[in-house]
Amino acid sequence: MDPIKIDITILAPIEKVWNYFNEPKHITKWNFAHESWQCPSSENDLKVGGKFKNRMEARDKSFGFDFEGVYDEIIPHEVIKYHMEDGRKVEVVFDKIDENTTKVIEIFDPEKQNSVEMQRDGWYAILNNFHKYVENH
Repeated sequence: MDPIKIDITILAPIEKVWNYFNEPKHITKWNFAHESWQCPSSENDLKVGGKFKNRMEARDKSFGFDFEGVYDEIIPHEVIKYHMEDGRKVEVVFDKIDENTTKVIEIFDPEKQNSVEMQRDGWYAILNNFHKYVENH
């Protein structure tokens, strides 16, 4: 299956976008697709070979899982590449448009359980939540 690509333009400097994307104190504030979900904890060792683990769960505690991965490549303020436990790869590109505008592009391998459309919509909802959080904080 072909990788899925999504992107969003954020009205904020690249340094802020990078920090809010990678710091656990911020990740817990935006890393969910819908307000009925939350990200109560985040661990992030942002280095090649380092791991991240974000707890994703329904606010009513009816369901939850750990979203985990290992970093393969990191170029500060430019790109992050990682793979998930099942081997799927993700690339996040940070593109500085100008001093106060940053485009974030995510390219990820789809999983086989859900439709490509559902996966694109879910990942985009999280990216859009991130966009709103960065611009409003």
